[in-house]
Amino acid sequence: MSSALLLIDLQNAVLTGLGTPARQPVTDAALEGVIARLSALKHTARAAGIPAFIVQHDGQGTHRLSKRSVGWQLRREIAPEAGDVVVHKTSSDAFFETDLEARLRARGITRLVLGGCMTQFTVDTTARRAVSLGFNVTLIADGHTTADMGKLSFEAIIEHHNAVLDGFDAGRCSIKLVPTAQITF
Repeated sequence: MSSALLLIDLQNAVLTGLGTPARQPVTDAALEGVIARLSALKHTARAAGIPAFIVQHDGQGTHRLSKRSVGWQLRREIAPEAGDVVVHKTSSDAFFETDLEARLRARGITRLVLGGCMTQFTVDTTARRAVSLGFNVTLIADGHTTADMGKLSFEAIIEHHNAVLDGFDAGRCSIKLVPTAQITF
């Protein structure tokens, strides 16, 4: 099984302003932890010869991830290196109207190790879509995050999605939930 690391929406302003003043520091701290784990995993993957696919959201107008703004830029900890593939998207589905699937298939990738931001949107949608397209997904249990949404804390959103997505399948492919420390390439 040929693997790739798929990192989603790890941009400077991905969670900026989405929390209340009391919760924003908690959200930011959680994001820093996820970034640190994914950065370390990216280096591990690179050492093992595993390609990294980095998905970047191209926001429009005054969106916090407005294309070419400082907030839109990828976090320096996961910045593309030689051989990394950057895919630009405009929706919550990293496959929708992008060349992600074609680029993965061109490299013979069959398994995606997936982490990133906006658990309930892009992480969830992309993981499910990948399985439906015939890719196995290893969802990094402690490698995705989001912000509070209404009365739901980001912690509850992550916990819910980890429980719901673990074992999701379509045909022969499925999502398997694995913490960073247990990821192997």
